[in-house]
Amino acid sequence: QVQLVESGGGLVQAGGSLRLSCAASGSIFSLNVMGWYRQPPGKERELVAIISDGGTTNYADSVKGRFAISRDNAKNTVSLQMSSLKPEDTAVYYCNVLVRKSIMSGYDNYWGQGTQVTVSS
Repeated sequence: QVQLVESGGGLVQAGGSLRLSCAASGSIFSLNVMGWYRQPPGKERELVAIISDGGTTNYADSVKGRFAISRDNAKNTVSLQMSSLKPEDTAVYYCNVLVRKSIMSGYDNYWGQGTQVTVSS
């Protein structure tokens, strides 16, 4: 099994910062693309940021310049540094990773349980 454990969510004031972390554990040979998604209340889940195994990043236009995604391959973790937070950033944030379980297998997608981020005015 592969498990993703998220941490770092919470309640902050507008303009504040939060750092989300996601640690993958279990049967992991390697990790490919890792990313963060979010789902605001009453809306569809959307991509926030992704980072490739080579370190290439991509961000949603709404978070460019404010959020930064990073990964630590030695620890099998991906993080999202969130700065200058706005009320519209309020959502449940989900970690997503593409996991290769062995040298003989392909990749499978796994999702974290979600962590609530609430930004007050």
